[in-house]
Amino acid sequence: MGKELRIITTGGTFDKLYDPIKGELTFQGSQLPRILAQSRCTLDVELEGPLAIDSLFMNDEQRREVADLCLSSPERMVIVVHGTDTMVETAHVLLDKRTSEDRHTVVFTGAMVPYSLELSDAVFNLGCAEASVQLLEPGVYICMSGKIFPADKVTKDRSKGIFVGDNLQCR
Repeated sequence: MGKELRIITTGGTFDKLYDPIKGELTFQGSQLPRILAQSRCTLDVELEGPLAIDSLFMNDEQRREVADLCLSSPERMVIVVHGTDTMVETAHVLLDKRTSEDRHTVVFTGAMVPYSLELSDAVFNLGCAEASVQLLEPGVYICMSGKIFPADKVTKDRSKGIFVGDNLQCR
């Protein structure tokens, strides 16, 4: 039996750190263990990090790898931490691979500003994704900036730096 929740990290802005030697944002390991400890998350979490890549450079094979990891997860609840530029595309690959019998609830999230920098949205988005994945029906979702979208009804509005679409709302 698996844990309660699997978090798959692919890198993205969420996990970037400033490298003072190179003068750029780079990957030096996932920030997730630190964030989970800081936020006092009490869920039994399995972390999986197959990639550390800017989503703009992610290829189709890597997207399929992420989708396969989600579908083969022993945990029914899965969060994918992904770069915001192409998370919708990866979510669509997962949607295409899912069968009607699949019982996973998969929530994609990320950050517009790296966790390592001031005014980051990483912790908020991860917390929203952790709550959402426990409450949503099986399916594939995007959770950003306090909103939850079905993955097939959302886009990133690059001019505003937000996700827009058919937001799920509690009624």
